[in-house]
Amino acid sequence: MGVCDAIRQNAPVGKPIAMSAPHLPKVAGIDPMVPVSTHTAAPTEVVPVAPVAFIQDRLAGWVSDLTTLHELTERLAGTSTLDSALDELLTAGAALVGAGRGLLVLEPADGRGPSRTVGLGLARADLGHIETVPRSATSYGRFLDGLPDTDGPLASPDILGDSGLDPRCREVAARLGYAASYAQPLATGTAGRLGAAVWLYDEPAEPLERQCHLVGVYARYASEHVARLLELERARADAAVVAEELLPSRLPRVPGVRLAARRRAAPSGGGDWYDALPLPDEALGLAVGSVGGSGPAALAAMGRLRAGLRAYAVMEGEDPVAVLSDLELLLRLTEPASAATALYAYCEPDRRTIVFAGAGHTPPLVTGERRTEFVETTLSAPLGMLSCWQAPSVEFTPRAGETVLFYTDALLRRTGDTRDRAFARLHSAAAGVPKVLRQDPGAVADHVLQTLLSDGANGNDGAEDVALLAARFD
Repeated sequence: MGVCDAIRQNAPVGKPIAMSAPHLPKVAGIDPMVPVSTHTAAPTEVVPVAPVAFIQDRLAGWVSDLTTLHELTERLAGTSTLDSALDELLTAGAALVGAGRGLLVLEPADGRGPSRTVGLGLARADLGHIETVPRSATSYGRFLDGLPDTDGPLASPDILGDSGLDPRCREVAARLGYAASYAQPLATGTAGRLGAAVWLYDEPAEPLERQCHLVGVYARYASEHVARLLELERARADAAVVAEELLPSRLPRVPGVRLAARRRAAPSGGGDWYDALPLPDEALGLAVGSVGGSGPAALAAMGRLRAGLRAYAVMEGEDPVAVLSDLELLLRLTEPASAATALYAYCEPDRRTIVFAGAGHTPPLVTGERRTEFVETTLSAPLGMLSCWQAPSVEFTPRAGETVLFYTDALLRRTGDTRDRAFARLHSAAAGVPKVLRQDPGAVADHVLQTLLSDGANGNDGAEDVALLAARFD
């Protein structure tokens, strides 16, 4: 039996559940109507025999409940982000208790966040109205504040007729058109209180005991899953903060050139980076690079590699080949198991000249009103791949009003296309920048990213970082 069939059999979604006659108690799967063994019963006692059809119906109900829970937990386990898990939890819970609407408030007890409110069948304005109810008068507020007698679910079968409730609670219920609610706390033994889910009925109603049991079992599993995703999201946020701290806090201002940088971080934290530093004689050093791997190790290697490049650029920045050669030696000695790509460019804005060298890196792209083309480069190995890295440098001259784009290889990979097609798409995106945006390097970078990654990969769902550095020459 599928989820939908099982839920239809147990409780129609979106319809109020009327109070019914109490069910026979269930104890560890043993039905009290099943006859006891003749070895323990008195020999003269007549044991009533339960009808076979009744036992079959009871077993079928248990199988249906287990199937429903299995399918719903499988769907929840398939969610990989906190937001998708909260949406799935709220939707599945509404189906289990037979409610049509609801809200879920995530507010971890440790105060570290993140905190958010998710609605089902409720607009943002509706959630705003519910939040005007005093917190202590709401079931989710009582859970989150740890008030007495809030360890289990709370049912309000007739909100409009309950004179003991806060008047604002009844007023909002009448305004939004719900008449009953059922609230379930979300908590784990290790993380403590995480939040609460509240499901709303259009008419006075209360879920059956069987439904309360099902949603309680589901909520316990869901709480553990949400707790794991919560820790994962916190780790991702911490990694993003570390990555931002490792990158330049601001770009230098050098006469004759304007700079802009964009970075799209991967959820696990990657090693793509950029840098720009002023050099003597009003020169400018520009760099982009990528360290293999992800997570804290990649972030640490990225920080060390960028710091080394800055030091070498200050000492011998006018020679990009020497800078990358020294960087390769540093990587081989300090990160023997790592490989990295890098591109370093020495710019003289007053002369509008750029001399650069790349180690296994993608070529720069120059774009303006009259041309959009990749700069011809020579093939070279990534850093750390050879015992001694060496490659010739390349010099070119951008024209006035042109923007040079330095980018990491992940920009091409995250398009999902083959390499040749990805290069063609990048070229087309740069050539298609509207004329009104070409004066601003930041607008050019944004247009290229949005055009290439418009399918959603420009969010935080990509598996790799993307770094893009744009330099517009006056």
